[in-house]
Amino acid sequence: MTGTRVLVLNSGSSSLKYQLLDMGDGGRLAQGLVERIGEETSRLKHTPLRAGASAASRERTGPIPDHEAALKAVADELGLDGLGLDSPELAAIGHRVVHGGQRFTEPTVIDDAVLAEIERLIPVAPLHNPANLTGIRTARALRPDLPQVAVFDTAFHTTMPEAAARYALDTAVADAHRVRRYGFHGTSHAYVSRATARLLGRAPEEVNVIVLHLGNGASASAVRGGRCVDTSMGLTPLEGLVMGTRSGDLDPAVIFHLARVGGMSIDEIDTLLNKRSGLIGLCGDNDMREIRRRVDEGDERARLAFDIYIHRLKKYIGAYYAVLGRVDAVAFTAGVGENAAPVRAAAVAGLESLGLAVDADLNAVRGDGARLISPAGARVAVAVVPTDEELEIATQTYALVRKTN
Repeated sequence: MTGTRVLVLNSGSSSLKYQLLDMGDGGRLAQGLVERIGEETSRLKHTPLRAGASAASRERTGPIPDHEAALKAVADELGLDGLGLDSPELAAIGHRVVHGGQRFTEPTVIDDAVLAEIERLIPVAPLHNPANLTGIRTARALRPDLPQVAVFDTAFHTTMPEAAARYALDTAVADAHRVRRYGFHGTSHAYVSRATARLLGRAPEEVNVIVLHLGNGASASAVRGGRCVDTSMGLTPLEGLVMGTRSGDLDPAVIFHLARVGGMSIDEIDTLLNKRSGLIGLCGDNDMREIRRRVDEGDERARLAFDIYIHRLKKYIGAYYAVLGRVDAVAFTAGVGENAAPVRAAAVAGLESLGLAVDADLNAVRGDGARLISPAGARVAVAVVPTDEELEIATQTYALVRKTN
């Protein structure tokens, strides 16, 4: 293998997000997004990032009928910067795959058998795995000679003990239908837990971290010595924290009640819990910036939504403190975690007896890098650690390809 570049693809049902990285120096060469695939109003935004390429972002609009056309359009844009997919510098393509079940516990070179297994997992990831498969098949068709690697959102969480991974269901039924807690956002939790250890000047094996990935989707994890021992999402990304449009934890009997008393179908309840609940269901907004603006103006619905969000978050911090026994750091990451100072302050308020606190001035400072926001000498570090899932996928992809070549 002579190339050092890795193209990272994250395929959604109507979108394709990508980054091209050079693993020789860890630098980004280009990134972009194709959205509204299959519509007349498709849009591609491409941004060169390496010196010597065009400095400005480029956009094109117009119909892009499918993912094959989208990836070809991406290849054209990269080619304009001398970074085409036919370059000998391209070592591999890394694909984000949301659900790997119990079989895929680490990055995996994709072959027909791997594709078949990802497809078999569609019933437990119906919104994500089909789109991921489309991106993989498209990339393999364009570059059949190039190693393609699947990096699974669930893989980091496969170290959970059975006591954390199993639901208290009839074992035969659970096993027959692969019902267990898998967890998601694994590449983010893996990256942030290690980056937090680096911020503390310690090895990941020495550090216990509670990672709070707070975006439109949100999840928490308890990481002991670099290994996940619990996480908030379960069989699907619906369980756990209050999210932008998802309910998070819910009494399962609510579903029976809505079906029997509310006359709702299973599909209607699915849509309710995944798309019309969480913050948007509580106050009509799922953008934390807008919710905070409304709170500051005295809006009671927004205040209640914020309080419910924080209450659930604080419960998970306390629960994972108990699971870990000793906590060295709590790390906030993703869009809300990295940018919403009021969320961070409220999440640890009242937890001073656990050694948790934020310094108001440090918390208010905005920055791009990892940073501590706890007072000097705090027993538990509180940190803001920007996530980098693309770099994590590229790193895992490149390491695997180097090892197998």
